[in-house]
Amino acid sequence: MALDQSFVGRSYPPTEPYEVGREKIREFAEAVGDANPAYTDPEAAKALGHPDVVAPPTFVFAITFKAAGAVVQDPQLGLDYSRVVHGDQKFAYTRPVRAGDRLTVTSTIEAIKSMAGNDILDVRGEVHDEAGEHVVTAWTKLVARAADSGEGQD
Repeated sequence: MALDQSFVGRSYPPTEPYEVGREKIREFAEAVGDANPAYTDPEAAKALGHPDVVAPPTFVFAITFKAAGAVVQDPQLGLDYSRVVHGDQKFAYTRPVRAGDRLTVTSTIEAIKSMAGNDILDVRGEVHDEAGEHVVTAWTKLVARAADSGEGQD
């Protein structure tokens, strides 16, 4: 069943603040194999003009994807998450994420499309710091695969 187009434009309340820690940044950089010293060494980050270590660009996915949970778990939307695959991700930064940031995310459904029986859901996550300043916008595309009709099976 196709998702309801009336959900396009619906925003969900901001998340509780997520405090970005140096160790979380270091662990993430290590996990993705990025040895940039600005991610682990405060002095290297300061030499580049940052007040503390900065996070790799995809670090924010962890908090924006979690925030998108409010969308996918909305019972009124009716998304069957067991059929969802991650389709795409992109980011537009105002400034890097830094250790010590306390970030909130507001998720908005930007688009709902149906294609070949699949539902495609575009969710925009607006990330702001504690002062209310914009840090990054993240777009997540989720594809809810069409249910197998069972035709042709014995």
